[in-house]
Formats: sequence, structure tokens, C-alpha cells
Amino acid sequence: MRRDELLDAAEEILCDQGSAALTLSAVADRAGVSKGGLLYHFNSKEALIKGMVERLIEDFDQLMTAQRDATYTERYLGATLAAVRTGRLRRWAVVTGASGNLLLLAPLREAMARWHSEDLEDEPDPVTSQIVRLACEGLWDVASHAPELNSESDLRTLETRLRALLAPA
Repeated sequence: MRRDELLDAAEEILCDQGSAALTLSAVADRAGVSKGGLLYHFNSKEALIKGMVERLIEDFDQLMTAQRDATYTERYLGATLAAVRTGRLRRWAVVTGASGNLLLLAPLREAMARWHSEDLEDEPDPVTSQIVRLACEGLWDVASHAPELNSESDLRTLETRLRALLAPA
């Protein structure tokens, strides 16, 4: 069983049943492996949550790298919309809701600080860029909790308007 399949099983439990249901036994059962098979990859619930946090950060960083826009904020917008369109943002709510342990979420806080400050001073209009990044966070949060809320047409309209804000005057 691959590590990602175990993380997927943990996320499914969180989405279906909430953080109280997240146990190593439940994850092993959902993934169809023995508890020993799970423990080979994750030796504790904390390690499992840490794995979900790390994967979330890696996934978004990969989406950022895949964008070919000129500015960091344009790439951030493109990566956010790509994540929303593919449903990859479900993890955000899952991981955030999974852990009351602030130490496990520290890498996520660090990534958020990086994503929101990276190259901001190099943007044509840093304040507008900050507004667009924050709008992406709002879209991300809504999509995490109510993915059906915005249609593809809505997303195209939002993207057009946010990109227009970033266009040099």
C-alpha cells in the first residue's frame, strides 16, 4: 500500500466522520491494510496528520511551479484555481480540522506566511497583490467547505476580474 493511499484514506475518514473518528485502526480498515502495514509508514496519529500537512504543502507548491504567469500573485491565483477545479483543496479543511496540535500545523503556518509574503515587494502594486492573494484564500476556504458553490462559469468570471486587478494600469 502506498503512502498516498493511506493519506487518502485518512482524509476520507475526516470528511465522512470528522476528526474524532480518525484513528490508526480506522485508517488501516479504510485503506484495506493491516494496522502493521499502516504503522510501517506512520507510527502514530500525529505522524499521519503531519504527513497530510506535508502533502498539502507539497501539492500546492507543485501547482505554483506549474504556473507560467509573470508574477508570483498571478501564479498563486492560477494555482488556487487549479486546485479548486480539481477538488484538491479538500485537504485544506481536512488537515486544519484534524489537529488541535499547533506544533503539527506549524509547517502549514510557515507555508501560508511564505505564500502570502513571497515576492510581494516585487509586484507592480503590492497592496492589490495582497488583496488578490487574500481573495484566493477566501475562494480556497469556500471551495473546501462547499465545492459545489461556484460553477466553472463563476470561477472563470472570478479569475477574469482578479487578473484584471493585477493588470498594470
